[in-house]
Amino acid sequence: MEDKRKAQETERLKSAVKDHIEHDIGRDPAYAGAFDHYLGLSNALRGRLMERWVKTQRSYYNKDVKRVYYLSLEFLIGRTLGNTMVNLGIENECTKAIEGLGHRMESVREAEWDAGLGNGGLGRLAACFLDSMATLGIPAYGYGIRYEYGIFCQRVNNGYQVESPDNWLRYGSPWEIIRPNHLFPVQFYGRVNQYIDSNGKLKNEWVDTEDIMAMACDTPIPGYRNNNVINMRLWAAKASRAFDLNFFNSGNYIQAVEEKEKSECISKVLYPADHIMEGRLLRLKQQYFFVSATFQDIMRRYEKDGAPFDNLPNKVAVQLNDTHPAIAIPEFMRILVDLEGLPWEKAWEISVGTFAYTNHTVMPEALEKWPVSMFENLLPRHLQIIYEINRRFLEDVWRRFPGDFDKVRNMSLIEEGPEKMIRMANLAIVGSHSINGVAAIHTEILKEQLFRNFYEMYPERFNNKTNGITPRRWLKKANTSLSDLVTEKIGDGWVTDLDELKKIAPLAEDTAFRERWIEVKRANKKRLAAYIKGKNDISVDPDSMFDVQIKRMHEYKRQLLNLLHVITLYNRIRGGKGTEIAPRTVIFAGKAAPAYWMAKLIIKLIHSVADVVNNSIDAGNKLKVVFLSNYSGSLAEKIIPAADLSEQISKAGTEASGTGNMKLSLNGALTIGTLDGANVEIMEEVGRDNIFIFGNTVDEIMNLRMSGYNPFQYYENNPELKQVMEMIRDGYFSPENRDLFKPIADSLLYHDTYMLLADYESYISCQEKVGELYKDRDEWAKKSILNVAKMGKFSSDRTIREYAREIWGIEV
Repeated sequence: MEDKRKAQETERLKSAVKDHIEHDIGRDPAYAGAFDHYLGLSNALRGRLMERWVKTQRSYYNKDVKRVYYLSLEFLIGRTLGNTMVNLGIENECTKAIEGLGHRMESVREAEWDAGLGNGGLGRLAACFLDSMATLGIPAYGYGIRYEYGIFCQRVNNGYQVESPDNWLRYGSPWEIIRPNHLFPVQFYGRVNQYIDSNGKLKNEWVDTEDIMAMACDTPIPGYRNNNVINMRLWAAKASRAFDLNFFNSGNYIQAVEEKEKSECISKVLYPADHIMEGRLLRLKQQYFFVSATFQDIMRRYEKDGAPFDNLPNKVAVQLNDTHPAIAIPEFMRILVDLEGLPWEKAWEISVGTFAYTNHTVMPEALEKWPVSMFENLLPRHLQIIYEINRRFLEDVWRRFPGDFDKVRNMSLIEEGPEKMIRMANLAIVGSHSINGVAAIHTEILKEQLFRNFYEMYPERFNNKTNGITPRRWLKKANTSLSDLVTEKIGDGWVTDLDELKKIAPLAEDTAFRERWIEVKRANKKRLAAYIKGKNDISVDPDSMFDVQIKRMHEYKRQLLNLLHVITLYNRIRGGKGTEIAPRTVIFAGKAAPAYWMAKLIIKLIHSVADVVNNSIDAGNKLKVVFLSNYSGSLAEKIIPAADLSEQISKAGTEASGTGNMKLSLNGALTIGTLDGANVEIMEEVGRDNIFIFGNTVDEIMNLRMSGYNPFQYYENNPELKQVMEMIRDGYFSPENRDLFKPIADSLLYHDTYMLLADYESYISCQEKVGELYKDRDEWAKKSILNVAKMGKFSSDRTIREYAREIWGIEV
């Protein structure tokens, strides 16, 4: 009966795909290509999603549930087709339907563009959380911006990163539902009109504003095989009709078009360049734009039944994903006080009870700040509200810590200086009932260092929620062969309860199982090797160790330390020690921000080192270096299943958590890393014997700093390091321009902000242990199996359960 049902489902899908191709796309199915079939299948599945979505939304109203609103400037959802097939439980039927229509499913899936809605870990985490909220049946909505252009497409020209527009919506998105009936005005500029009303109360009215419309664009997010579909609502900027008509009616048609384009650019680009004032202004506009539209939508939904505002925190939970949406706090106060007429004290009680804030950084310089002058011009009423929040808060600080001027100055929402700045993290902390870090060590740093004063003031507000990843995408979908092997042995309960993976731990001692494990990994490596050959024209050996570092290019992530090790290996091979070294393919991928000159120079150095190493007769197949351009979610799904070694080597105390470390471990890669972010908890779960830990700890780094860190001393005392640094500095890898990489060498020798030289010797020693273990394929496989078996804690389902129970007040 089950086989008959599946066969019928396959035929229904075939028919639906053909119908969509013919009736919606306007193509003859007999001549339709892979992209047409992608559109046809996506539309067929979207119809099923919408049926479930309607029932899900209806159930929220029928049950009068508390709703969660997850506000994030990024949702890096990647490609949607594969995830939808997996979560609907019809992947095999879809594949057979497409094959029955004469196409390969792989070609159809490759026709989909990655959604350009994020840049890195922040957005990928948000996407994992939506998947978990849908799977756990939490009444939730994701809110953000519908960027027309993503971060950028990265090309490499002569080793240099070149950016071009990521026009991911060039052909539209079949998953998107445009909602022109959900259109809200968003105000900017103007002035505040203060007056006394008929009851003798002071009133504030924001008037003479420039308005831009926010239009809702929805994407359904399905849970795993539970008929539950939640909503990701993104806002697109549209010019207001009145704004356009003013120019058209005066005959200035060109100006009308220009102003329309100017107003709609708010949702054009993810992360405009913020090193120039225009880019910073646009970034602030983006933040307020999506927050304002979101709260109009939240209030519209809440006020449908005429519920009293006192009860709002019992029905609405708003989670701020980092400080980007923190402007929501004064915006909500403006709504409650100015528009709804609530007394300040009552409004503040409701507001604090509604908001929760997730912090994603431990570096003070990364905490978001905005010039007071920019706020005063763009959002004058919000500046007044922030000043009033600050006044009342500092009075509380003074009462709690009388005479402590340093505390008052450090905790103030306003940073004094030549240019006054608004500290958005301080605003988020003061205005939220919960502040959480995203890894245990990260949260301790927040409490003991970064936000110590606030922790003393509000200890009950601080808590930890270690990040997680969705096993549906990052194992079941991304690594089907390993997923199938695990399911064959322990069943498929792990897909929604990742702790079930513990059941494969005993199989690490099973010789036959280890052999199958090795075969799965090698097949994945062969696929990636073929991709590398096609993309980069570099031949790599699938039997070599695939040593992977895939993440945003940033000095604190220390891709440069990895490269120092590559050069060290190269020198050892040249020196006749090649027979002692396990063959290794070092794979980099990641984008540098367009204005981040040093990160872009490091990309150039990686390519220059690769040119030397990959063309070296001495190195041969012992060592290869590969940089895969235009890193994305779909590229990650090619690399991660093939990885043997996961490089998580940031300086201890700089990475909040990381989720790439979890994805790679879940797919059987062993980790080499510092005691930073979630590496600490991964070590606790897998055991010290199954992870490679090196480098200075947070406390040791602090002591080094206090004693006067001198990177030049490490250079002088380590001959191998000295040789590597001189090769970089003196032009060994850039004979056409010998000073090209001198800024990198100088930065390390005279500053070394992220202490690469202090960790170099420990890192090289640890890498030697990695190489030795890799020669013992059986022992490596055992540790790989145990890593996967101990990944249960790092499911985003666990993380979201903790958010729901401990922050949002929702039982799951």
